[in-house]
Amino acid sequence: MSNTLQIGPLTFPFQLLLVFAAVAFALLVANFLGRKAGVDADTPLFRVLLLAVLTARLGFVIQYREIYFATPLDMLDIRDGGWQPIAGVAAAWVGALVLGWRRPSVRFPVVSALAVATLVLGLGTAAMAWQPAQTTELPSISLTSMDGRSVALSAFAGAPMVVNLWATWCPPCQREMPIMAKAQADHPGIHFVFLNQGESQSKVQAYLTAHKLGLRNVLLDKEGQAGVHFGQKALPATLFFNAQGRLVDTRIGELSHATLSQRLQALASP
Repeated sequence: MSNTLQIGPLTFPFQLLLVFAAVAFALLVANFLGRKAGVDADTPLFRVLLLAVLTARLGFVIQYREIYFATPLDMLDIRDGGWQPIAGVAAAWVGALVLGWRRPSVRFPVVSALAVATLVLGLGTAAMAWQPAQTTELPSISLTSMDGRSVALSAFAGAPMVVNLWATWCPPCQREMPIMAKAQADHPGIHFVFLNQGESQSKVQAYLTAHKLGLRNVLLDKEGQAGVHFGQKALPATLFFNAQGRLVDTRIGELSHATLSQRLQALASP
């Protein structure tokens, strides 16, 4: 089962849709209860949710501060998916309780709305955790190396593995390639495999040469077999396998140094 929803050319991770759903339900509840009480509960709830977002991002930045301090502007680039959800939820509740203490008239609508949002997030997260794994083992699909050899993806099993689906025309892929190259050099115990989707050897080689990317394990997937097998239509898509060949995490969209480090640390944990 894919962990994304495809609508035309757009791909949405279920985690992002879950957050949107939680916020939508919270706003509906706040608006309904606020109107019944004759107060504006929407604005205070929005402030509480904004506090949650800022705290969730700040918590992640602090955790990986050494990486972010080297490139400070990356702190603002939330496209990397770097969040601390628990910190965000905790901040939202603290903010709601303080707001309710200072403004008793909005306490019930705001706290009720936040409770609904927390419930939606909790149930949604539990449902995703209990769903069948997207795949349990590396497929035995055969791909083509840059020197024309046939290589089975399963040949890389036996060590933690990062499989990156990419293309030279994809801007997010282009931005994360130097990050992937550095990670491959810094983590020799992890197999990084780069599956180019649907392009020729000459085009891929020209791109790697032009951008001075000394990547190892670049394979050509001209028929898009990997994307079909893993249910991934969007690029870039990065899949993380443990040493037993089991898929343990998936990232749709680009990774930063920090968010890749987060996943590599989890991958290396026993």
